Amino acid sequence: MELLLTVSRERPGTLSAQIQGQVRDAVRSGSLRAGTPVPSTRELAAQLGVSRKVAVDAYAQLAAEGYLALRQGAQPRVAAGPFVHPSAGSGPGSSDPIRYDFRPARPDVSSFPRAAWARCLRDAVTEITVDDLGYGDPFGTGTLRDTLADYLGRVRGVVATRDRVVVTNGYLQGLGLICRALAARGARRIACEQPGSPEEARIAARAGLEAVRVPVDELGLRVDRLAATRADAVVLTPAHQHPTGVVLAPARRTALIAWLRATGAIAVEDDYDAEYRYDRPAVGALQGLDQDHVVYAGTASKVLAPALRLGWMVLPSVLVRDVRTERLLLDQGTARIEQLAYAHFVRRGELDRHLRRMRLRYRRRRDAVIEALASSMPAARVRGIAAGLHVTVELPPSVDSAAVASAARANGIALATLADYGAPSPPTLILGYSQMTESRLRSGIRELATLVT
Repeated sequence: MELLLTVSRERPGTLSAQIQGQVRDAVRSGSLRAGTPVPSTRELAAQLGVSRKVAVDAYAQLAAEGYLALRQGAQPRVAAGPFVHPSAGSGPGSSDPIRYDFRPARPDVSSFPRAAWARCLRDAVTEITVDDLGYGDPFGTGTLRDTLADYLGRVRGVVATRDRVVVTNGYLQGLGLICRALAARGARRIACEQPGSPEEARIAARAGLEAVRVPVDELGLRVDRLAATRADAVVLTPAHQHPTGVVLAPARRTALIAWLRATGAIAVEDDYDAEYRYDRPAVGALQGLDQDHVVYAGTASKVLAPALRLGWMVLPSVLVRDVRTERLLLDQGTARIEQLAYAHFVRRGELDRHLRRMRLRYRRRRDAVIEALASSMPAARVRGIAAGLHVTVELPPSVDSAAVASAARANGIALATLADYGAPSPPTLILGYSQMTESRLRSGIRELATLVT
């Protein structure tokens, strides 16, 4: 196997540095695409007429920077990481190449437990019944719904039975089902967090509901503002507010339940990032306080990978019939073989083991970000560090966060700001730390700091 590289002792830089520079340029330009095999260090050394140590050192640095994927005994390949050439995009609007990926709400999919999942998937294919190979119950297989009821009760304090659990294709589909079911029951208005997910208001609008925003402060959703909205429902992230990272205070949880019972409204609890806790004990699900007024919603996207398209909801009994009707009209259910595989994955303890590994890994990355920010941006206030996969970085009032984000994009640094979630002030960056190694995170923070002026 050959690679189009040339090195010379007459050129500036060491031989290893020359190899690194040419590979970086090839990846960024798109001539070396993700997944493309490259020569082994032995092959490359022979091709270029250099010592193997030169090739080994070059590959090691390129792997550390995320350009190459190296596995013992396997052919080296171009990493499936964030380097995307504009011409390889989907047309107008394609982004510039990403060198440092701080985008939030994205798990480290490179850590997906492939071997364990493959075993569970194989067993699911072997064991699936003839009935489950058909359309079946649109709420999902009984096996997974029972498994989820047991698991959520154990780790989140959710009170659930099979008949109230519905399996969905991710959280947003579930929210859409709830909004349409509420609209069918006569609901007209739904409250959403501010700042919060911009998709929620659009999903509500498509269901015929008016979305109204309710502010979030350091104690979570301002429950005292709900009465003025005359909302029939509210969507919130009480365990780890998205994006600020705050936890809904106990007094506000109590007040919210009181409001729900007094008005007959429904709360949709998005249990966002609840699995990743570092510096505080677990906070039980809001649904455990009131099963008649709270919809619990969770997903495998942040735990394993978005590609699985597996989510779930635990419904109040009053919504079961309407959600079932909406699900039948929508798509009649989620892929059933994958449902059985996930049930195996949970029951065999694979999910618990995976989460233990990932909590340790993410905590190290979070700590690296906090240390790098303290060193490179001492004037910034770092928050939302107790849980989740991102931190919020409040900048001095004089800094224009939109200008920082624009400069970051131009320099290949992907990130989000609080303005992306509907809150232009205070100027705040939202930095995800799940997708890069500690060394890459430190390098990215140092470079980002030069743009904050």
